[in-house]
Amino acid sequence: MTGIISALLEAWQELRINKTRILLALVGVALSVAALTSVVGLGNLAREGFKASSEQYGGRAATLGIGVFGPTQPDQQKLEDAYQGVIDRYGITYYSHSEQAQHSFQSPYGVQQLNLQLVDPGYGMIHRLDVRQGGWFAADDENRLAPALVVSEGFYNAAGRPNLTTNPKVQLLGTQETTAVIIGVVPDQFPQAPPSAFMLTGAADRADISSGGFGQFKLWVGDDQAEVLKFAITSDLQRQFPGMQVQVDRTDYASNGDPFATVQLAVGGIAGLVLLLGAVGMLNISMVTVRYRVREIGIRRSFGATSQRIFLGVMMESVVATAVAGIVGVMLSVAVVKHPWIQANIAPGLTEYPGFPVEAAMLGLGSAVLVGALAGAIPALVAVRIKVIDAIRF
Repeated sequence: MTGIISALLEAWQELRINKTRILLALVGVALSVAALTSVVGLGNLAREGFKASSEQYGGRAATLGIGVFGPTQPDQQKLEDAYQGVIDRYGITYYSHSEQAQHSFQSPYGVQQLNLQLVDPGYGMIHRLDVRQGGWFAADDENRLAPALVVSEGFYNAAGRPNLTTNPKVQLLGTQETTAVIIGVVPDQFPQAPPSAFMLTGAADRADISSGGFGQFKLWVGDDQAEVLKFAITSDLQRQFPGMQVQVDRTDYASNGDPFATVQLAVGGIAGLVLLLGAVGMLNISMVTVRYRVREIGIRRSFGATSQRIFLGVMMESVVATAVAGIVGVMLSVAVVKHPWIQANIAPGLTEYPGFPVEAAMLGLGSAVLVGALAGAIPALVAVRIKVIDAIRF
């Protein structure tokens, strides 16, 4: 430890002496490290934002969508029993129906059309819905006398933005008029989206609201179990509904792999090239510094300094310098990635932003140290090969 610490102190003293000469090279290394680290940090942030937006449409990884089709509609009760059997057999925690229905409601501006989605309580977890006001459905909300609604921002505005505590009622029109209660508000899926709302499947049945069209049953399973369960569930349902087509497919964004991996790898490669250019600049400065220190190295060798000590001392100068530059670059990257404006524009779908990834900071600092080691190794070899008598005469 004494040898290592003395080498570090010696390297630091040499850096202080030659600080003007190597400052520009260190600035390049610091900016290169900041670029490399920011690519990883921003890529992670963008991935989380894309993931949050995609999960609102297709579900979390891995979500399986189940459908049973045939020349005629399968018996609804038998289908429900089959779905319940799948839930019990495979220990599924989060599941939901997903059916679309067209309805209308009475707003202060007249009768308006409504895109109504019939779901179960597990839908909110599967699709990572962000409830801005109120809350999502609870398991006992199906037993309400007035069916509960979780509405979009567009619906809430069209309904006159009623107070969810004192007057959350809205009139649903159709074959029978129904008074519903708004319990939560979620953001619109896109700007100027038409009014939409979620209602529990059981409550819709009692209110005589039916989809009358394509429906899907969704399960949220582990990513590592998706393929196994996909074939197992298909086989189970195929035996129960012979002659019908059973379709079990992943609906989540990761069904075909990570869509951000290729882009982040390409941008990371560009940042790596920038870091390589910084290493070349550091190498040139180190070579010049060694040429200026030939006489000093010769005198040290004549007083008994070993080749190993000379090699380590020269290389450590570069390593210590780039390590300091790496720390500065990582700090600069953290400041950029965690800036509120950057976060809001890179990941607009997130309400809570992830912390700065530790692996990005370690990659940046490790790359800086590696660059220092590579940029210092060649000048160190040159210094070791200098003959003592030639160096003293230099």
